[in-house]
Amino acid sequence: MDRLMNNHWVMRIIALFLAIMLYASVNIESGSQGGTQSTNPFNSSPSLDKATVTDVPVVTYFDQENLVVTGVPETVNVTLEGPTVALTKARTVKDFEIYADLNKLSIGTHRVQLKYKNLSEDLEASINPSTITVSIEEKVTKDFPVEVDFTNEDKLEEGYTPDQPIVNPNSIRVTASKEVIDRIETVQATVNLETAKETINQESRITIYDSDGNILPVEVEPSVVDVTVPIKSPSKTLPFKISREGELEKGLSVLSIEPNPKEITVYGPLDVLEKYEFLDGIKVDLSEIQKDTTIEVNVPVPEGITKVSPEKIKIEIDIEEQQEKVFSSKKIQEVGLSGGKVFDYIDPDSGAMDLTVYGAPSVINDIKSDDIELYINLSDLADGEHEVEVQVNGPQNLTWSLQKEKVKVRISSAS
Repeated sequence: MDRLMNNHWVMRIIALFLAIMLYASVNIESGSQGGTQSTNPFNSSPSLDKATVTDVPVVTYFDQENLVVTGVPETVNVTLEGPTVALTKARTVKDFEIYADLNKLSIGTHRVQLKYKNLSEDLEASINPSTITVSIEEKVTKDFPVEVDFTNEDKLEEGYTPDQPIVNPNSIRVTASKEVIDRIETVQATVNLETAKETINQESRITIYDSDGNILPVEVEPSVVDVTVPIKSPSKTLPFKISREGELEKGLSVLSIEPNPKEITVYGPLDVLEKYEFLDGIKVDLSEIQKDTTIEVNVPVPEGITKVSPEKIKIEIDIEEQQEKVFSSKKIQEVGLSGGKVFDYIDPDSGAMDLTVYGAPSVINDIKSDDIELYINLSDLADGEHEVEVQVNGPQNLTWSLQKEKVKVRISSAS
């Protein structure tokens, strides 16, 4: 007995038992004095709680392959009541399900009780709304053409207009009840044209409308289409100048240079187009030409112009063996002499010189002296003697040589 009493584990167990007995007697006494039931740690019940879980999804069970159901709300509110621990878990995890089982219902309108499952047995649930009215109809699938709806077309810059849009795919498949299918008025893809200056390529979402302009929530395949809208910019058709570079081999001459086409269409803002009367910069290098040939050249895009059409042109060049013709004592004309001034030729004193022209036989044979002008420009020349370059003005496809490149003149004030 003494050894048992000296064992410290035995003493600890006895002390714990006495503490529990003392705690129980105090609570029993307190309960009897207050007229309430005692709280016994060995005989307590869990606390109860109540809470509402909002926006719980509603799952619908039915033949989705052949039927369409309307009237089922997307979510409902569920009030739960029961032990705090179970309630807290249900609110946090939301692992229970609210559903409508329509599998055994026929086509038509029905009142259906919403049910729940996967909820703890310790909890009670109240669904709001608990009863719904659903409509079950046969599923119908039909193809519809896609129309393109332009927005902000009035915000395009002046002269810019949308061309016929291209939609890919150009039709979509709508699946819904027959009643909804019959209500479909238009199937649209929307494109915003604000400040557009070039072709628009974008993906656009499909929207279904009834005759009153209301959007119909239906199943669409595909729900997004590719839309291309060419934007036509202001344009102007212009002639163009072909610049000749280099020289043909000796003994050859150009009979004709014929472009195809003869005009170029340019595109750009209206204020830029107004500045152009013709196009420049198209060049032909004669040093590379030895016989009749057709070449293709790029059309340069002038400053401020967005594009040209066509971007390339063909130029047909006909070559013949060169002949020459001499025009003797061709009179030299003067231009640009200031008022109150007179001039005299010093060399040649006759004011005339010989001119030799070169070209294809068919061109040379038709050339007359009057078809070619020799002139000197006397503008801005003061009194005194001056050497002035002689300039030649004549038909295309001719070259020429002068007896002298410059003449000497004397300018004086009229007396």
